Amino acid sequence: MANVQLQFQASAGEADPQSRPLLVLGQLHNLHRLPWAQLRGKLQPRVTEEIWQSALSTLNPNPTDSCPLYLNYATVAALPSRVSRHNSPSAAQFITRLVRNCLPGGVNRCIVMVCERSEVFASACALARAFPLFTHRSSASRRTEKKTVTVEFFLVGQNNGPIEVATLKCLASATEGVRLAARIVDTPCNEMNTDNFLEEIKKVGKDLGITPTIIRDEELKERGFGGIYGVGKAALHPPALAVLSHTPDGATQTIAWVGKGIVYDTGGLSIKGKTTMPGMKRDCGGAAAILGAFKATVKQGFKDNLHAVFCLAENAVGPRATRPDDIHVLYSGKTVEINNTDAEGRLILADGVAYACKDLGADIILDMATLTGAQGIATGKYHAAVLTNNEEWEKACVKAGRNCGDLVHPLVYCPELHFSEFTSAVADMKNSVADRDNTPSSCAGLFIASHIGFDWPGVWVHIDIAAPVHAFIQLQLQIHAQAGWKIPCPEQCWCKSRLESV
Repeated sequence: MANVQLQFQASAGEADPQSRPLLVLGQLHNLHRLPWAQLRGKLQPRVTEEIWQSALSTLNPNPTDSCPLYLNYATVAALPSRVSRHNSPSAAQFITRLVRNCLPGGVNRCIVMVCERSEVFASACALARAFPLFTHRSSASRRTEKKTVTVEFFLVGQNNGPIEVATLKCLASATEGVRLAARIVDTPCNEMNTDNFLEEIKKVGKDLGITPTIIRDEELKERGFGGIYGVGKAALHPPALAVLSHTPDGATQTIAWVGKGIVYDTGGLSIKGKTTMPGMKRDCGGAAAILGAFKATVKQGFKDNLHAVFCLAENAVGPRATRPDDIHVLYSGKTVEINNTDAEGRLILADGVAYACKDLGADIILDMATLTGAQGIATGKYHAAVLTNNEEWEKACVKAGRNCGDLVHPLVYCPELHFSEFTSAVADMKNSVADRDNTPSSCAGLFIASHIGFDWPGVWVHIDIAAPVHAFIQLQLQIHAQAGWKIPCPEQCWCKSRLESV
């Protein structure tokens, strides 16, 4: 999959499936609405209309189903016919699975996605997740040929005209961001250390004509970033705070996205066990998601000030590692007594949101992080947890998740009941809760918010993606559309319809 080029076209053209294998994908009632005339040129002479209709009659999705149309060259697959109210109407999770399992092999392949216009964005991003860019399999290194997967959308229901060119460009930008973030998260720390993550940030900046601001190593300590410095100082590759800033003329508000970029998390001296440490290369998922989303958003011509703040560190064990009982002064000026070095993400994010507030003058701060294992217990493997000081933004995040396929569910926001979990006798707060049975995911988010203040008048949104870390790029794009942020698009573009629905 690593050498696959994914391209979206208004029409994929005609081809014999033996020379260009085909997957037709959609909900069963939508597949029945797909005219044979639309498919004939992609299936003949191997598949007749009778075979197509017979295949549709055999499909019985529970929750999905598939049927080969011609050997292993053409397949039709059905998504769940119905989804519950806490799922995305696009059934995005199932799209990714079906493409991985049902798409025929070959160098040049085609997917026909049958859906409603409102499901195009979520479907495109779900398709992109099926084609990861990173692999170190030796067999892959011997394959030099580039593979192409062409995606054509056939729209049913209301507003079922052809996909516009600008929308196709929008889908290309978003899916490029999805695959960029997935590649960073998949890459192990012996390659994706803080040095190399900074190189990824610089590459995106160069593509967009933006020079990043980088504060690193001892300069972090000198400038008061005690959270980022304290977490990363024991590692071979030093910690950093990096910022990409998009500041167009005519901007009316300032938004900051703050990402947790722990390139590896051993737990520090409060070390993880042998079964919980593997997979901690993914602890940079929040920063990776924000990098991919920032690139896609700026390429779409975002109209307001947008800053992407990356808090990068490796939580390593060594002679310089932070100890439990150490006290750090964070960028907010508040002191934190360390009682758990494995609660490190909130420390670096606290510095990041304080910087966004004090130095960037943000009106809206959204932080994204693989923050707590408890998130998977609270909202599960497929729904990120959202915690915010603003009820309208909470609703917007949930709605955005359903629209883009990256599902979100609210956490309890109640600092007056929960923040006392961090009480310290010798500092302003501890970094880990006293009672782990008292909504720890909410408490972890509140720790971050406390460094801009619970009375801060702006909008603060915290998204914990610890369990669903593999899939959370497109959520950023949909949140800003759902909440009414300005993205220029043509009349019938998906994001305009999202804006009008708010």
